[in-house]
Amino acid sequence: MNLSNSIALVTGGSSGIGLAIAQSLTAAGARVAITGRNKVKLDEAARSLGAFAIQADVAVEADVLRTFRELLDKFGDLDILVNNAGIGTFKPLVEMDTAGFERVFATNVTGVMIMGREAAKVFAARNRGNIVNICSTASLRGAAKGTAYYASKFAVRGMTECWRAELRKHNIRVILVNPSEVVTDFFATNGLSQKVNDSKLRGEEIAWAVKAALEMDDRGFIPELSVFATNPVD
Repeated sequence: MNLSNSIALVTGGSSGIGLAIAQSLTAAGARVAITGRNKVKLDEAARSLGAFAIQADVAVEADVLRTFRELLDKFGDLDILVNNAGIGTFKPLVEMDTAGFERVFATNVTGVMIMGREAAKVFAARNRGNIVNICSTASLRGAAKGTAYYASKFAVRGMTECWRAELRKHNIRVILVNPSEVVTDFFATNGLSQKVNDSKLRGEEIAWAVKAALEMDDRGFIPELSVFATNPVD
């Protein structure tokens, strides 16, 4: 597709991978809306991008419905949804609490579903559209302490395959992107430490992959792609 003058909605667009994707799409000429829970960070990111800010939590259905109302009131249309918002908790199974587990699924799975559902309504009516689900290489294999986060990403991968089966007849491309470790504030936000060095992925690499996948001619699409650092040093 031609990204110039396209309309894109990026969840979790105020920092990290989401911000990098929003920057990349804006640079390509797209009109971009970003969502986030923190109004201060969201407004600052929107100003730097020239994007439209919508304060919302994807885990809250009323917020999602309002997001689409505000988006369509502003732009009148939508071409691209990037489901990027996500959280994590990392504990051994014997320490996993149901509240933490359900909180991760509310954002990473239910939130993705609600956003995808509302975008699919718009896209099916127009007989075109693009849904990009930012997932993780955590969707490809399990790991210790990954019960909540890894399981949520397996679920996103499964949902994405279901959506493809339903939506291709409406000319809707559904793309799954699996980043491996990326240097962002995700780790600190979720109480984890991260060693930072120049060999690890940045948000820019993921943004490049998303942009490249979208720019393929609409007659074809990339169902799934994974992005690894070439030679990461920890």
